[in-house]
Amino acid sequence: MSTVEASPAVVAKLSVLDRFLPVWIGVAMVGGILLGRGIPGLDDALSTISVDGVSLPIAIGLLIMMYPVLAKVRYDRLDSVTGDRRLLLGSLALNWILGPALMFALAWLFLPDLPEYRTGLIIVGLARCIAMVIIWNDLACGDREAAAVLVAINSVFQVVMFAVLGWFYLSVLPGWLGLEQTTISTSAWQIAKSVLIFLGIPLVAGYLSRRIGEKTKGREWYERAFIPRIGPWALYGLLFTIVILFALQGDQITSHPIDVVRIALPLLVYFAVMWGGGYAFGAAIGLGYERTTTLAFTAAGNNFELAIAVAIATYGATSGQALAGVVGPLIEVPVLVGLVYLSLALRKRFRADATTAGSQL
Repeated sequence: MSTVEASPAVVAKLSVLDRFLPVWIGVAMVGGILLGRGIPGLDDALSTISVDGVSLPIAIGLLIMMYPVLAKVRYDRLDSVTGDRRLLLGSLALNWILGPALMFALAWLFLPDLPEYRTGLIIVGLARCIAMVIIWNDLACGDREAAAVLVAINSVFQVVMFAVLGWFYLSVLPGWLGLEQTTISTSAWQIAKSVLIFLGIPLVAGYLSRRIGEKTKGREWYERAFIPRIGPWALYGLLFTIVILFALQGDQITSHPIDVVRIALPLLVYFAVMWGGGYAFGAAIGLGYERTTTLAFTAAGNNFELAIAVAIATYGATSGQALAGVVGPLIEVPVLVGLVYLSLALRKRFRADATTAGSQL
């Protein structure tokens, strides 16, 4: 997949799909909402196409989206990532300490009078991203190997900690603070299933593609012939997923415009703080552009598929908690696309700082 560079000369060489990516994403979002509103029963029909509670259309879109990126990963370089303790510990702190705590605080600050939406946002804060973040990182020219490792670590923690943190932030901590308490109902299998489908399948497929491709055709053929051929499918999968996701939830979004705005405000603050905090931390400890970018995007992204599934299973498809999860990608997609371009603009600053530091040695 081509990446969106800041240089006009490079941009001129990009495909139409890459060059106008924000436009296509906007069209996909609007098109999905219009489809959901314009075709009676479409959302119900799409919802019934599921396997064991997992939406088949969304699963197909995510698998198509993630496979090309994971096929690009140099798995023989993963040891350089696992040995970087600053990156790993920083990611764990941002994702599993700062992220849930920040969303809890923002939910109570912005939605003290709307308990259903507040609970939905807290659930979103607990669901760390394991899917679309790989696309945002790749578009921003982050470290692919680091992204693969951090997403895998998030997946393990998600299976182990999601229900525990849900109990803590919805029942225990509000009780300590004298606030309203609620509960969450989910199983380790429900979370593990999400991880296995949305990360496990494309990860295994990407790994096998590189191993078999390099072994039979050589690395040069794999990098120069195979990767360019499958690369565009990541963006096709992204656009397809967005259309389906918004077609499924378009009615809820358009039926509650004021509620959508109120839910969007804390989400905007959340994305800005998490991404900015990740960027500031990575720059401060000298991770370099690629890994700083990866750290920032893995901190800012959320697994809305899991959050929506948990909210629907616990509170119902028409609940306020489910709507809060639905608004998540409505805000995340355009915001993180904008942050991709901001990252690429900051790339020049990283290079300038590195050049300056080198000239002073």
